[in-house]
Amino acid sequence: MAYQGPKRFLDAVRALSLLPGIGEKTAQRLIFSLMKNPKDKIPIISQSLTDLMHHVRPCTICFGYSEEPVCPVCLDERRHKHVLCVVQDPTDIFAIEKSAQFHGMYHVLGGVLAPLDGIGPDQIRIRELLARIQGGPISEVILATNPNVEGDATALFISQKLERQDIKVSRIAQGIPAGGSLEYIDQHTLGRAIADRRVWV
Repeated sequence: MAYQGPKRFLDAVRALSLLPGIGEKTAQRLIFSLMKNPKDKIPIISQSLTDLMHHVRPCTICFGYSEEPVCPVCLDERRHKHVLCVVQDPTDIFAIEKSAQFHGMYHVLGGVLAPLDGIGPDQIRIRELLARIQGGPISEVILATNPNVEGDATALFISQKLERQDIKVSRIAQGIPAGGSLEYIDQHTLGRAIADRRVWV
């Protein structure tokens, strides 16, 4: 069998390969890069990841990432409290914020409906969303799940749950490619999609 490298090197490659979008070859290149100056790079990265694990948590209101129990967006009194943007993942908040077109509040579902994978309404934060809408001054819900089959199905499910309430339900406008992921969309396209959102039903 051909020699592939020391065991700890291979363990590090396998560990990086666990990340989405990182294959074995990419992980190998990253480890090679780290090993060129290990004392300069590895301690900084290691400490950052340790700090991330111990200090970043879901916001208790919107479930976005925060270092405090409540995130800065939820604490900001200048935000429009009556408009709620529903997203799939915390990283979608960062993407929308870069567009500078949205000034309301957020709710992170933590996934989308995917029955074939065993993900139903109870596996994502739809119950928390409905409770939040009933308990707050929400007059508009923007459904900003990704524009793919699962994202559309989730948006439709939520809109049906809200159809008997006096709430405007809108879906982010097209312009975002079908099957795309919000975190990879440029800020101008995403900003336009938020600004030109349409009524969902």
